[in-house]
Amino acid sequence: MIVGHSTPSVAALLHATRTVPIVFLLVADPVGSGFVESFARPGGNITGFTTLEFSIAGKWVELLKEIAPRVTRVLLIFNPQTAAYTPFLRSIEAAAPSLAVEPVAGPVHDAAEIKRTIDAFARESSGALIAFPDIFTASHRELIVALAAQHLLPAVYPYAYFPKSGGLLSYGIDASDQFRRAASYVDRILKGADPADLPVQAPVKFEMVINLKTARAIGLDVPLQLQQLADEVIE
Repeated sequence: MIVGHSTPSVAALLHATRTVPIVFLLVADPVGSGFVESFARPGGNITGFTTLEFSIAGKWVELLKEIAPRVTRVLLIFNPQTAAYTPFLRSIEAAAPSLAVEPVAGPVHDAAEIKRTIDAFARESSGALIAFPDIFTASHRELIVALAAQHLLPAVYPYAYFPKSGGLLSYGIDASDQFRRAASYVDRILKGADPADLPVQAPVKFEMVINLKTARAIGLDVPLQLQQLADEVIE
């Protein structure tokens, strides 16, 4: 059997085989991507664990306004070729008016485009940044974090490894938990279970990480209440 991590990887695996059992994890929209028929009955040779929690995108904007109240514009960084970005955009667009924030879509396809997009956005004041959960933004996190720091942009990220790499704040699923939970499906399939009969599971564990050193560097004073809510505060 095969374990696949991220939407692009799983798409490639399904292109290669429709018979070898596959367990996926950190896939945003397995139904919309055509990987499974439904959460309850995946069908075929595949099942796994989704990051599907699109309403969390509205929470990202709320956190930005809490940590940086003067923000009025938010750049949304994603790769349209690898990310299930539309539902996240809709969630942010729904939340933005009540928070007095203008969302600015920032589709990017490579490192050079990331730099051009962030540099151009940062020419105007009162801006901030949100990176969507995706293997592309994850693999370019050091560049995104560095550009946010260079332009003094408050930023919210989907995974804890962003603030651990110098980013300001993350709120999202516990990615490590999905790997742990995937082991149970690997065990069951190796013992004879059919992936088609194992329901796709949604995330159950979320975490917030705040990097106070980064906050100080860009001139932000993180509210004590927000620090107390965090699972980890990096000094």
